[in-house]
Amino acid sequence: MRYLCLIHCSDAQMADGVPPEEFASFVNAHLDYDDALRASGQLVATEALESAHSASIVRVRQGKLWVTDGPFAETSEQLGGFYLIDAASEEDAVRIAAGIPSARVGSIELRPVAHQKAVP
Repeated sequence: MRYLCLIHCSDAQMADGVPPEEFASFVNAHLDYDDALRASGQLVATEALESAHSASIVRVRQGKLWVTDGPFAETSEQLGGFYLIDAASEEDAVRIAAGIPSARVGSIELRPVAHQKAVP
């Protein structure tokens, strides 16, 4: 079953949890984890995201397009990236999510991917 691991972290959590002199090591830990999951066949996709300050929100209401700058909600935590994984069970997905280095400074939201079919 596929799961999406959404990485959430605030700027303060990142600054407190990863000192500047350790940032390269932190990034490399993610890349090493990516390689291990890829080798095991459990990594479908992973990407880091630019800062929430670069986000745009797109809405269509009553046929009118609205585009606003910034993240969806005013919150200290931001979506920083994701892993799309293939796990044998929910317990396996939790184990994989816990191994993401960002879990040590932020949080990982684990969500099963819905398998939707066309509605006749």
